[in-house]
Amino acid sequence: MLLTVDMGNTNINLGAYRGKKLLLVTRLATDRRKTADQYAVEILDILKLHGIQAYSFSCSIMSSVVPELTAEMASALRMITGKNAIILGPGTKTGLNILIDNPAQVGSDLVAGAVAAANLYPLPCLVVDLGTATKISLVDKNGDFCGCTIAAGVSISLEALASKTSQLPNIHLTAPARVVGKNTVDSMQSGTVFGNAAMIDGLCDRIEEEIKEKAASIVATGGLAEGIIRSCKREIIFNRELILEGLRIIYEKNIKTY
Repeated sequence: MLLTVDMGNTNINLGAYRGKKLLLVTRLATDRRKTADQYAVEILDILKLHGIQAYSFSCSIMSSVVPELTAEMASALRMITGKNAIILGPGTKTGLNILIDNPAQVGSDLVAGAVAAANLYPLPCLVVDLGTATKISLVDKNGDFCGCTIAAGVSISLEALASKTSQLPNIHLTAPARVVGKNTVDSMQSGTVFGNAAMIDGLCDRIEEEIKEKAASIVATGGLAEGIIRSCKREIIFNRELILEGLRIIYEKNIKTY
């Protein structure tokens, strides 16, 4: 079995694969204070809770945008599987041609998402990742990664709004019944949900204008994606496991059997 790990600034998503079948998806909070031993114990406990034993895994692959934790998680994965993890980065075979100024600067999560999009969806494809940051990547008709847009994520924007103003509260993120709110909470929810949905629609329009071509597909992933894209005017596919799927595909390009 293959253990896939997508380490983000807020959450760590883990997927357990037997062949191409995803058996388990789970999530940990990213904690920069934890050691490799602590992460290993936590992952093993979660796997055991779902009836999966550590000896089932013979390999692992990881993407990380948290450099200070990459080595700790790699060590934890080695404890669990008995083998060194593939850490997605420069030199890893992905099959993806990266057409930007410095390909080494592309986040490994963006690479994994683009690989999955190129293999699973009609091209050109726009990949919307709503995590700590909101990112929209372009995978062109040839399956090449052409770049992306990056904006402050939904949670960051909400936290800034609540912390920098005296009278605005922390709120639960859900779409209100109307755009024009009649109270503070509805107004904040409207600005956040409909505002981010409009930004996604608008950026997709501008990307298509720039490349002079309509996207054949738009796919969204990330912890907050499902709630936001419901309010988008564009037709957007939701794939919660897009990055994990990309990691599986990349692993298969590097090691044929597992």
